[in-house]
Amino acid sequence: MLERILLRWAIIGVAFAIAVQLLDNITVTGGFWGYVWVSALFGLVNAFIGTVLKILTLPLTIITLGISALLVNTGLLFLTAAISNRLQIHGFWTGIWAALIISVVSMILNRLLVDRRRRARA
Repeated sequence: MLERILLRWAIIGVAFAIAVQLLDNITVTGGFWGYVWVSALFGLVNAFIGTVLKILTLPLTIITLGISALLVNTGLLFLTAAISNRLQIHGFWTGIWAALIISVVSMILNRLLVDRRRRARA
């Protein structure tokens, strides 16, 4: 279980690194450990607050075909930036694009790494 948590943590860190490379108005300071901190914090925010928000907005997510889920993820990203001094996001649209990039990269890497490990153990 710890191995799975660390793998997902690393996936979020890679997703943040890709978003920072692709977008100009988002930065993570502190090098490698900055990414470790931001990805851990984002994972905790997403696990606790994100779960509640996603459940509450599920009907709206269905009606808007997922657009509201992107807005929830953007809000969680801005909340993480507000809590941490290592993550800076400048502008609403940068937050939207960052949330989209982080979601897509995380989804792809989870499919490639986590699901493959489950199939290998089965």
